[in-house]
Amino acid sequence: MTTGMEMPEQPRSRRQTRAAILTHLLQSGGSFRPPLAKAVRLSEASLSRILFDLKAEGLIEEVRRPAPYVGGPTGLVSLDGSVALAAFELSTQRLSIGVGGLSGKLHYTECVPLPKTPTVESVGRAFREALTLLREQTRLRRITLAQIGVSIPGLGRLSTSGNPIIPCDVRHISATFGEVFAGVPVELTNSVVAHATFHRFRTENYPFSGAHLFVFVSHGVAGAWMDDPAEADALQPVELGHMVFGPEGPRCRCGHHGCVEAYTSLTALAEVLGVAEAELLQIGSEWVNRISISSRVRQELRRRLFRLGLAIGNTLNVRPCNGVAISGWPSLLSEDDRSALVEGIDACLLGGRTLAQVSLAFVPPSTGNDPQAALAFAAFCLASRGGMPAASTEAA
Repeated sequence: MTTGMEMPEQPRSRRQTRAAILTHLLQSGGSFRPPLAKAVRLSEASLSRILFDLKAEGLIEEVRRPAPYVGGPTGLVSLDGSVALAAFELSTQRLSIGVGGLSGKLHYTECVPLPKTPTVESVGRAFREALTLLREQTRLRRITLAQIGVSIPGLGRLSTSGNPIIPCDVRHISATFGEVFAGVPVELTNSVVAHATFHRFRTENYPFSGAHLFVFVSHGVAGAWMDDPAEADALQPVELGHMVFGPEGPRCRCGHHGCVEAYTSLTALAEVLGVAEAELLQIGSEWVNRISISSRVRQELRRRLFRLGLAIGNTLNVRPCNGVAISGWPSLLSEDDRSALVEGIDACLLGGRTLAQVSLAFVPPSTGNDPQAALAFAAFCLASRGGMPAASTEAA
């Protein structure tokens, strides 16, 4: 009988163990061996064997640093800065591309503009042009890519050959990558997953380490379930922004009316503030200080934030978790203004935040720094497969 005792931990495969090490280094930025061994639940001898392999494969490096305490370790283990990744980030206005490293530093960026009304054909041409530019740059700079990450708004299980947000043929785009960069692992994801990854691995003092819900409020409104980054299903998108509150509400870009996104996206925010969306984007995060907000506008923003809170609370009713991280324009507001969002969560979450024990945290917006989110996602993809070939299989 094992009642009252913890279940024994399942043995990990070599890939899972390597993934645990690499994702921890990705999140921490580097670690001495003793705390690294403790964090990934390995003996220092076992860790040493795996680090030897990772170093030989050019995935990690170990440099001398002053010991953290007298007699302590002096070798700081970190991800190798020479590993090259490519990032593609699609938005309503452009396709951004870049080449960077595992630390998030971009070495090269380019941008391919999209027409005002994108079509499947024009988006396909943009990807072809961007891939051609990337191929030329990598050949010129003699760069060998280890991973490509692609961020597409609205990408989901139903958008294999179509997309309700930005029209594109995902199957055709994937085939184009295979033609131009044969042999290089490519992963396509919903943009919310890319931004969730960016925050988890690039935001200093990110508030959660365990399972939680990440909510992204930008041109779109979406969420991602986040769990142990070393697990295969660590990131799963959830389109909470297309929860419909009323069929008579404003039209959403998904085609429905009254979605929470239609009330709380950057487009909706610009309308409420009485400024052009382009102007709002140009001002960036400073809008909260530079645009005067009347009491009437503030009340309208609070009503819309309450609806966003309801959408988040309803999502937690379906799949409870202990934490919610919110990124986007609401995180720029004062705590008093943000309280409307909290009230919305409390209004529908079973028992409210107190009884359900849900922690809420706001993190800075990450819109406008393309393709940083896609680059972070590419780094995560490489780390989460343990730096091993994408097609390799192995027993536990």
